[in-house]
Amino acid sequence: MDLSQVFAGPYATKLLADMGAEIIRVECAARSGRGGMLPRMKPGGIFGSSFPDGDTGERSYNRFAYYNEVNRNKYAITLDLTKPLGVAVLKRLVKISDVVVENFTPRVMGNFGLDYPILKGVNPQIIMISMSGYGQDGPYRDYVTYGEGIEAMVGLSKLTGYPHRGPLKPGVAYADATSGLHAAFAILAALRYRRLTGKGNYIDLSMREAVTPLVGEFIMDYVTNGRVAMPMGNRHPSMAPHGCYRSRGEDSWLVIAISSDEEWRSFCHVMGDPPWTEDERFADTLSRWQNQEELDQLIEDWTSQYDHYELMNRLQQAGVKAGAVLDVAELMEDPHLRERGFFERLSHPEAGTHLYPGLSWRMAVTPGRLRLPAPCFGEHNQYVFGELLGMSEEELLRMAEEGVTASEPLLWEEDFSSLGEVPEMEA
Repeated sequence: MDLSQVFAGPYATKLLADMGAEIIRVECAARSGRGGMLPRMKPGGIFGSSFPDGDTGERSYNRFAYYNEVNRNKYAITLDLTKPLGVAVLKRLVKISDVVVENFTPRVMGNFGLDYPILKGVNPQIIMISMSGYGQDGPYRDYVTYGEGIEAMVGLSKLTGYPHRGPLKPGVAYADATSGLHAAFAILAALRYRRLTGKGNYIDLSMREAVTPLVGEFIMDYVTNGRVAMPMGNRHPSMAPHGCYRSRGEDSWLVIAISSDEEWRSFCHVMGDPPWTEDERFADTLSRWQNQEELDQLIEDWTSQYDHYELMNRLQQAGVKAGAVLDVAELMEDPHLRERGFFERLSHPEAGTHLYPGLSWRMAVTPGRLRLPAPCFGEHNQYVFGELLGMSEEELLRMAEEGVTASEPLLWEEDFSSLGEVPEMEA
């Protein structure tokens, strides 16, 4: 059962759903987490790009691309947990569930009357994972955050970018995805423990503590040497050349990383062994590292003459680590991913038929698959409440009349005209 919002929690349950777990998303009409605040904004603006063809449609909350990608293969119900009846129904669901996932701040589930001791009383074998920014205790426990805040608080932002230009955030929700991976692993570990012992478990996952080990080498450098790491741009503390080099075409680039003198000789051979490669400044790794400014310019004079895919293939064939820098359009057309069938076509009743990223790994005997599109708002109320819980039509009607369940988010009715015009995005 998935009560989580935004990305970290839904990403964890997406991984489990892709491998066959039955995930029931629990949403509230007052706070759906589906982009319900966007429908009246100008189509084609910065938020319009999150909808198919830049069109919010009549029910934008069912067309929001961000939501639909991370919530495929799941069911969805609506429950208002601020109402006693909603809490009572959720407890009935807990009785037939294996895992409860939530990523509220620590006080929220207790305020609902749904913290772990209470849920354990309902189902002694239940596994509950709480994914908060800073954990269930400590002075920051009630601080709210998105991934960008976590990346800043673990030092990633200070390590990203170029020297003397200020910190940068990664281009994706790095902390959310990392925390989601940790959560999925922790859930599987708890399920194994329950299979061996018959006991449930509670998992306190701090996003900050899940992401901090990613800067472990810099922590140890400080602990052992007293050095505070600074951003290095595209360079590496021990490799040279190591960087992102301009290739032929507008905004076209290639990444090259050379870790040994043997790879350097192979690289020089691909370039045609120009005379400058015999310069003493580039004779070994240390010399190349100390003269990177000159080295990078000479390399870019060569790479800028060729297509980035062409150079990647030539260098890889020579044993040199290289990769074309792709934008999303190039990624979708990448011949390797196309041959492996990574992108899968999935039809959504309101968002249409589109390609989606496939599964991150492949198991020979039990391969996962994209079975279901992301659910429409409240789509599976009848299935979950009626079939799984055996509730009567009278009970379902009562929940709807009391606002415990809903067929559309309440935010849909709000007037957001005060937010003003949203600028058009470039095509």
